[in-house]
Amino acid sequence: MKVPLSWLREYVDLPAATPHEIADKLTAAGLKLESVTSYGHDIKNVVVGEVLAIEELQGFKKPIRHCQVEVGEAAPREIVCGATNFEVGDRVPVALPGAVLPGGFEIASRKTYGRLSDGMICSEAELGVADSSPGILVLPEGTPIGADVVELLGLRDDVLELEITPDIGYALSIRGVAREAAIAFGSAFVDPADVSPPAESTPSYPASIADPSACDRFVLREIRGFDPAAQSPLWMRVRLLRSGMRPVSLAVDVTNYVMLELGQPLHAFDATRLTGGIVVRRAEPGEKLETLDHVVRALHPEDIVIADESGAISMAGTMGGLHTEISGDSTDIVIEAAHFSASGTARMSRRHNLVSEASKRFERGVDRELPLYASWRAARLLAELGGGTIQPGVTHAEVAVEPVRIAIPSGYPGKVAGTVYDRDTVVRRLEEVGCTVESGAPESGVAGEGVAGEIAARLAVTGDDMLTVTVPSWRPDLSDPNDLAEEVIRLEGYENLPSILPAAPAGAGLTESQRLRRRVGRALAAAGYVEVLAYPFVGERDFDNLQLVADDPRRLAVRLANPLSEDEPLMRTTLLPGLLKTLVRNVGRGFADVALFETGLVYRPVSDAPAVAPVLGVHRRPDEEELASIESALPAQPLRVGVVLAGEFQPSGWWGKGRRADWADAVEAARTVAREAGVALEVRADRHEPWHPGRCAALYAGDVLVGHAGELHPRVVEAYGLPPRTCAMELELTRLVPLLAGPVETPEISAYPVASQDVALIVDAATPVAPVEAALREGAGELLESIRLFDVYTGAQVGEGKKSLAYSLRFRAPDRTLTVEETTAARDAAVALAGERTGAQLRGV
Repeated sequence: MKVPLSWLREYVDLPAATPHEIADKLTAAGLKLESVTSYGHDIKNVVVGEVLAIEELQGFKKPIRHCQVEVGEAAPREIVCGATNFEVGDRVPVALPGAVLPGGFEIASRKTYGRLSDGMICSEAELGVADSSPGILVLPEGTPIGADVVELLGLRDDVLELEITPDIGYALSIRGVAREAAIAFGSAFVDPADVSPPAESTPSYPASIADPSACDRFVLREIRGFDPAAQSPLWMRVRLLRSGMRPVSLAVDVTNYVMLELGQPLHAFDATRLTGGIVVRRAEPGEKLETLDHVVRALHPEDIVIADESGAISMAGTMGGLHTEISGDSTDIVIEAAHFSASGTARMSRRHNLVSEASKRFERGVDRELPLYASWRAARLLAELGGGTIQPGVTHAEVAVEPVRIAIPSGYPGKVAGTVYDRDTVVRRLEEVGCTVESGAPESGVAGEGVAGEIAARLAVTGDDMLTVTVPSWRPDLSDPNDLAEEVIRLEGYENLPSILPAAPAGAGLTESQRLRRRVGRALAAAGYVEVLAYPFVGERDFDNLQLVADDPRRLAVRLANPLSEDEPLMRTTLLPGLLKTLVRNVGRGFADVALFETGLVYRPVSDAPAVAPVLGVHRRPDEEELASIESALPAQPLRVGVVLAGEFQPSGWWGKGRRADWADAVEAARTVAREAGVALEVRADRHEPWHPGRCAALYAGDVLVGHAGELHPRVVEAYGLPPRTCAMELELTRLVPLLAGPVETPEISAYPVASQDVALIVDAATPVAPVEAALREGAGELLESIRLFDVYTGAQVGEGKKSLAYSLRFRAPDRTLTVEETTAARDAAVALAGERTGAQLRGV
C-alpha cells in the first residue's frame, strides 16, 4: 500500500516528523515499511506563466512555436516550445533559467531553431506527475501568475510504501493507515467516511441478493447527465499515480480514488447497457463472461457474479464485464458498492488467476458498513467533477448480520504478554481500535461464545472482571480473545515487553531419544562428517536408481497431495537418495573428498491405516481416543542416520599418501553411532540393495537388525553419477533407543597395570572377522579389557585359501596385578573357544 503523506495528513494531525519517523511509528504498530519515496523536493524555480503571444515558426519538420510568456517579472520571457495544445491567454507552468526538474534536469537559456529560448513550458511528465503526457499542462483560469508551481499543485510529497499482511486488510486504505497513525502519535483522527448521505427510502436502480452467503449488503446509486469528456483534476491524478494506480477516466478514477481513500471497492456501470434489475448470485452452469481485460472466462458454479436479465455482467469484487463498462459516450452511471464474501472472492480470484485491487481488499475483509457512505462519496465527486446529477433514492439490499461480541477477562492480555496491563489500559487500547467495551460477561446466545467463550470462562476463575467487547465492522480479523490481546500488546509496544525466561517445569528436559540424537551428531561431526539436511521427497526414479526390486517394501511410499515437484511426489522411505544427490552436488562443485551424514525421519506406510486422518478443533486438547485416531492414520516415522563417503577419508599431504574411503569406514561410522547408544554391533555379511553384494554388511544389535553399511553397487554409482567406490551406511536409531542402558554410570578406573597378549589365528579365507572376535571376547572372560585386530595376512606362509588374523588382547584386573599365568590362561581359553566355533588355529603351531 502506497500512502502519500499529504493525503494522510488530511485525516490525522501528524506532528512535524520526518517520513522515516512516521514510518517507524507505523512499523511498531505492525505496518512494515517497504520504502520511502520523495517527489518534487528536487524541483526548483518553476512558476506560473501566462501565454501572451504565439508565433508559428516555419520551415521545420514538426510544429515549433515561439511564445511570449508573462511570469511576473519586468519583461515577458521568450520561450520556444513544440507543443500545440495551449493558446494565447492560457496559464502554464514555466521552468525559468536555473530551474531544476525531476531527475536533476537543469534548465538554461539557449538558442534553438534560430530563436532564444529563455526557459521551458512544462508538461505533466516533465514535472514528474505522469509517466507520459500528450502536451503542456494547462492550468485553470485565474491561477496567479508567478506563483510557485510546486506549492500550488502540491507536487512536493513523500510516499510510504507499506507491507500489509493478510490479517489487516483495513490498512489497504488511507482511512485505515490514518487511524493507526493517529493512535501511534496520540493525534486526532478525522474519519473520511464521516459523510452524511441523505436519508432516502425510495430505491434507485432495482437490485436484490439471491445468495446471502455470497453478499450481505448491496448498494446502488444513479448519476445522470454525466459529461463523458470531463477530465480528472490534476490533484486526483497525482494522488492516484503516487498511490500506484494509473489514471484512466473520470468515472474510473473516482471509483479508484474512493477505494484508496476508504478501502471500499466500487464499480461503475453504464446504465444504458443494463437490462432489467440487478441480482447478486452464484454463476449458472456453462455461464461465461467477457471481463474488462477482454478475456472470455468460463464461470464456475461457485463464482459470485452480478447479473441482470441478460446474464452475468461482473465478477463480484474482482473485475467488471466488458459489456457494461463506462465508455467515451456514457452519460448515465450506476455506482455499485457491496460487501461480498471474503472467502468466496478469494477462491474466485485464485480459480481464475485474476488478482485485482478490489479482490485484494475483499479477500482480506472490507468494512460492511461502508457501501452506503462510499457510494455517496463517489456520487458526489462524479456530480461535482463531471457535471452529473445524483438521482434521488438509493438501492440498499442487505442481510442482517449480528456484530461480533467477545467475552474477555480484563487481565487476559497481560497474561498472554507475560506482564501486567491494568483494566483502564486494556479498555483504552480496545476503544482506540474502534471496539465498544462493556463490563460484564455477554448474555447467553450472543456471538462471542464458542471457542472465545470457553477461553473466557476458563480465565474467569482468576478473579479478573469480565469485559464484553463489540468488534468494529472494519476489523473482521478480530474474532476471539487472543486477537484482542494482540491489539493491546502491539499498541502498548512489543519493545516494552519484558524479557522473562519461562520457569522450567520440574522433571522436564530432553528425552533419552533426543539426547541420543544429539550425541550421534556430535560424534559423527568429530569423526570428520559434515551434517546436511535434504528434502524428504523422492520419486519412483530414485527407487529405480537404488536398484530396488519390485516387491521391496521401500517402494511402498506415502504420496503427497500437493507435491512441490511432480518428479518427487513421494515421502522418503530411506535417507540415501537425499544424501547421494547432495554428494553429487558437492562433487560437481569441486569437492572431491566428501563425508556427509544426515539424521532424519523416514516414512513407512501402515497397511491398515485409515485413508483420511480426522480433523479436530483447536479449542481444547484432544482426548486419548482422538489422539489414537490421528496416530493410526499416520505412517510409521522411524528416526534414522545415514552417511555417504567418497574420495579420500584420510587426506594426502606433506606427511604422505592419504587413504581412500572404503566399506570399512562406513561400518566404522555405524560403530561410532552404536557406541553413543552403549551398544556393541555385530557385523554380518549380507546382500541388500543398494550395496555391492560382496561388500555389504548387515548391522545387528543382539538379534535386532538395525541397518546396513558398505560399498554401493556399481549400477547405483552410475545411475546417480557418483564417484567410483562410493560407500554408505544407514542405521535406524529408533531401534537402538530400547537398548539404551539409561543414565551413564562412571566406570571404575583400575590403578593396576595392563597385561598384553598377542595372538595370530589362521582361519579359512571366507571366514568373517566378526565371529572370530566375538569368540575371543567371550572366551577371554571378565579380565579382558579390549581387543584389537591389527593385522590381516594372506600368502604362502599360511597356505592357499587361508588368512592370518592378528589380535592384541589387553587384560586388567580391578583389584590386583595380573600374573603371567592368569593372562596366559585367559588367552588360551579365548583361542580354544575361537577354534571350537570358527576352526581357528594358532599360527606357527
